[in-house]
Amino acid sequence: MASITLTNIIKRYGSGAAANQVVHGVSADVMDSEFIVIVGPSGCGKSTLLRMVAGLEDITSGTIAIGGKVVNGIDPSQRDIAMVFQNYALYPHMNVFGNMAYGLKIAKVPVEEIKARVDKVAKILDLSHLLNRKPRELSGGQRQRVAMGRAIVRQPQVFLFDEPLSNLDAKLRVQTRLEIQKLHRELGITSLFVTHDQVEAMTLAQRMMVMNAGRMEQFGTPEEVYHRPATTFVASFIGSPPMNLLKNATGAKPGHILGIRPEHLDIGTGAWRAVVESVEMLGAERLLYCRLGDEQLVVRAEEATAAPALGQTIGLQPRADRVHHFHAATGMRASA
Repeated sequence: MASITLTNIIKRYGSGAAANQVVHGVSADVMDSEFIVIVGPSGCGKSTLLRMVAGLEDITSGTIAIGGKVVNGIDPSQRDIAMVFQNYALYPHMNVFGNMAYGLKIAKVPVEEIKARVDKVAKILDLSHLLNRKPRELSGGQRQRVAMGRAIVRQPQVFLFDEPLSNLDAKLRVQTRLEIQKLHRELGITSLFVTHDQVEAMTLAQRMMVMNAGRMEQFGTPEEVYHRPATTFVASFIGSPPMNLLKNATGAKPGHILGIRPEHLDIGTGAWRAVVESVEMLGAERLLYCRLGDEQLVVRAEEATAAPALGQTIGLQPRADRVHHFHAATGMRASA
């Protein structure tokens, strides 16, 4: 297990005036045994950053250190990392045991130790009864567990996960998230996990790195990122539904954007007068899609709250201690 230190990481493709810079000076300290999620929309540079840590992409400038040792010029095979990919990357002609044991055989680990490691990890991942099956005989969730098992048996310093759950259906994603959380509690191996799914990020991360257009917008715990977003991008990306960002609402400061989460708007006789345009029923709660002047906003209402009629005007009161302010020009957080 080891810490990871990223110092002013820059990545460009090409050179000169035609160079395309895709990662812009990312710096972060990941503590030993920490589970970090790198989250952001497609094309934001999160997978490129992960691949640079793995050594699969060259770094244009900056340094990456694993366990205090700079690894910029070190071959991927010598970095003591294990990577789990989106597409499983299993060998179709090998059974589950063979897939999990292959890396150890290449490393010339003794046969008895290989069997002991594979059996132990298979038990943790509930794969013991599947060791003789080929990948084609497994479900998507089982294949992903085999891919994780192959990484775990190597006992690396660092785990790297590149969107490993994106090929699974919704139910399996939830189940596998729980398995990954349990594994990290048991193994305590430093982990970087890339995803575009902000719900996945919030549920898995001890700390999360929110990226946008190759830049790190915020690095903090899920609670910090959710309750004190550093920028309007973070506010709009994290949360389902995202934070309402309003330029002309009562209470917005000159030159500022006012932010308020849907659950922090109280329905009643508030100063904001909003017209209900749509209602989305979600079982234990409703989402009210409203128009406030020339801006749209979403209100989260509990099931017990009477559903307003479409076209009805309702009063909304933002909770004063839950209002956020951002500079309109830069999108940066302005409030304390």
